[in-house]
Amino acid sequence: MTVVLEVSELTVKTRSRTLVEGVNFAVREGRTLALVGASGSGKSLSAFAVMGLLGHGLSASGSVRLRGAELLGLSDRQLSRLRGTRVALVSQDPLAALTPVHTVGAQVAEAVRIHQRVSRSEAWSNAVQMLEKVGIENAAQRARNYPHEFSGGMRQRVAIAMAMINSPDVLIADEPTSALDPTIAAQIMDLFGELQRETRTAIVFITHDISLVERYCDDVVLLEKGRVVESGRVEDVMAAPRSAELRAMVAAMPRWTPVDRQPAAGPEAISVLGLTRTFSGRRFRQETITAVDRVTFTVRKGEAFAVVGESGAGKSTLLREILHAEHAPQGTVALFGHDFSGASRAERRGLRRDVQIVLQDPGDSLDPLMSVASIVAEPMRIHRSADAETRVPTLLQLVGLAPEFEKRRPSQLSGGQRQRVAIARALALEPKILLLDEPVSALDMSLRAEVMELLDSLRKQLGLTYVMVSHDLPLVHRYADRVAVMRHGRIVEQGAVNKVLGAPQHPYTQQLIAAVRPASATA
Repeated sequence: MTVVLEVSELTVKTRSRTLVEGVNFAVREGRTLALVGASGSGKSLSAFAVMGLLGHGLSASGSVRLRGAELLGLSDRQLSRLRGTRVALVSQDPLAALTPVHTVGAQVAEAVRIHQRVSRSEAWSNAVQMLEKVGIENAAQRARNYPHEFSGGMRQRVAIAMAMINSPDVLIADEPTSALDPTIAAQIMDLFGELQRETRTAIVFITHDISLVERYCDDVVLLEKGRVVESGRVEDVMAAPRSAELRAMVAAMPRWTPVDRQPAAGPEAISVLGLTRTFSGRRFRQETITAVDRVTFTVRKGEAFAVVGESGAGKSTLLREILHAEHAPQGTVALFGHDFSGASRAERRGLRRDVQIVLQDPGDSLDPLMSVASIVAEPMRIHRSADAETRVPTLLQLVGLAPEFEKRRPSQLSGGQRQRVAIARALALEPKILLLDEPVSALDMSLRAEVMELLDSLRKQLGLTYVMVSHDLPLVHRYADRVAVMRHGRIVEQGAVNKVLGAPQHPYTQQLIAAVRPASATA
């Protein structure tokens, strides 16, 4: 097969540091090559160097050949003619990649008119056809909608339409599924395959998810600290990985590992009965969106209870309703037998101490201007704890961070270290309940396992009760006691995790499991 993109001895430097050194790989027509590695290994940096999109202060050397023509050394104007036509990019966050003030149809049509001499009407027609091809229903009508009116999966389809509409030779997909739930991620990966079979486009797929590499890619290149440590055909490399890095990544893959768990026998920590949460629709329309619909469940003290489902199912909204139990609009939320609806100010203050939350992205939830010590101490200062300063080292030690981390700022920490700081902050007030909103989905596989092991050990050590939202079903299978499956705001199935995920009864649960089970069925 024809080599479409050939990268030789690619090196990326700042004035003082070498970030990527001597990277070599080739992508062939109609094949998908995976660039894998932990966060900071140089995957995205290598791809940006290929496209000439390195930031200020970075320089690239070596060779990048597109069908034999050298790209390194071309001017930005010359590269701009190639971007979107010969080489295209699908980024991790489609919402950031799309302009919020223009309709999706206009943005896809613009990608046509920039590179092709066609009329506005022809560009629009091509855009609608491409939106149909990537699976946007009622494309002619939906093309006039704005990005915020689409779900995460639909926005990613729009981004793919923009990237593929000019039939590029090479498509670079930079973590295109990491923010999506398993069923949507599987749909997006299947879509890449369908488009590739039709266009013979060579795809560079950047990921840290080895299960996706095994299932969807032909070749793999493993990067560690900016260098290639292993490469070859996926089946050959995965059958006998030579590098310790890849063996660790394979070991960290989520597996369907049954865990014998005895049902919690303690008192009820959380009792949710008939909870309903609605939101008003658009300003000039008489419509109501029901995010949580008559949800009922209980969680016992010391239990890990998981809530799973696709994006938009109502999972995170449910967590917020528990966090603000005193404002439950319809239905009741009781904590340790006490209904907080209409609670007094003193009771609300107690609730704030007893229920804490760990959010999905520690980079967004930590103040970049504060030191780690200040971040961890802040809840204690707000609640006027006398021992705020003295407890910080103990809390950091509890989450596995040494005392020298106190003076660092979030930008000086890895993703896993930032999430440990977020957990320490959540534990500062000695809560009884932790709400975990996708606590590890922003981390690579090895860090996910590390942080989940930490959370599991803290729950047992401190007697905490967890309610965890996740779309990582193998992770839930490993760490949760019971699970509830949500769809369109309703719980369609709940029970012991081994029963629900091991022998699902509802068709929707079966669909969720089918999206991930083939790649992770072995123990």
